[in-house]
Amino acid sequence: MSDIRPVLWDDGKIQLLDQTALPLKEEDVICEDVDTLVDAINRLVVRGAPALGVVGGFGVALAMVQGERENWDGVRLHSEIARIRDARPTAVNLAWGVDQVIASVNQGLSKVLELAHKIAEDDESANRTLSKHGADWILKVTGKTKLRVLTHCNTGSLATSTWGTGLGIIRELHSRGAIEIVYADETRPLLQGSRLTAWELAKDGINYLVQADGAAASTITRGLVDFAVIGADRIAKNGDTANKIGSLGVALACKEAGIPFMVAAPSSTVDISYENGDSIEIELRSPEEVTNLHGVQTAPQLERGFNPAFDVTPAKLISAVVTEHGVAEPSQGQSVEGLVK
Repeated sequence: MSDIRPVLWDDGKIQLLDQTALPLKEEDVICEDVDTLVDAINRLVVRGAPALGVVGGFGVALAMVQGERENWDGVRLHSEIARIRDARPTAVNLAWGVDQVIASVNQGLSKVLELAHKIAEDDESANRTLSKHGADWILKVTGKTKLRVLTHCNTGSLATSTWGTGLGIIRELHSRGAIEIVYADETRPLLQGSRLTAWELAKDGINYLVQADGAAASTITRGLVDFAVIGADRIAKNGDTANKIGSLGVALACKEAGIPFMVAAPSSTVDISYENGDSIEIELRSPEEVTNLHGVQTAPQLERGFNPAFDVTPAKLISAVVTEHGVAEPSQGQSVEGLVK
């Protein structure tokens, strides 16, 4: 399996694999200051909730390095850290990553870096563990030895420290010889499925087909899929899950077809401060992302686009939420609180 690490700390700088350039180019963006990092987060150079958690930890260290270089006072330092923390409001892991290290700022850069590296290490460990839990659960529930799976957006190494969540489960199943084919939704408007997920599947030699998002419901209800798996950007206490726009449609189709719909995420994505999904802020991105395609205007007026980046899938539609601590079944009334320890 490929070992892709989208976020690295390199001698006072953050090195990000530029996910806006994939799959045609593999190049890095080097962040030496907070402005560059926040811009990279906003442009989706780096994305995926667990990866953003790692960025949050290293982002505090980056702000400290810049603050030392430019003689910031404490107020300026914490203001710049807050800019990083708030750069993407729907994904809880970015703020969580900042919060894991910010209390140690007064202990110096080496302590903050120690904690930031631990976030990355713990995320990889969590991904590999949850992948085993998810694979065990789906094989037991379906009773099948070969599975056809649909996934939406990108939940692989590129979205995490490495390995992946939803795609990590697919990798685990593939290692057991249990994957027949993966249907990868293209994921409009920025094509994370066709550009990123397909790129990762190809690297791992996993059989896949890319399909338009609008084909997902038909593929599922025609009986071509055994289960669907997605990631998550925030999971509320009752199991309601915010994820890439289009996830809700996949869940509804799975309910109609009577097949499992699975959510995979590290426990840091479970936010029990939210009772349900009603209070989750849905990030609205630029209208031009849906009225343009790779720089080509595809609608008569650029500003006449509606572009929510996420939707919320109700717990009643979610067959399983998988973290490193196990599996809960929200559609059966099981709480996800036990998945946070």
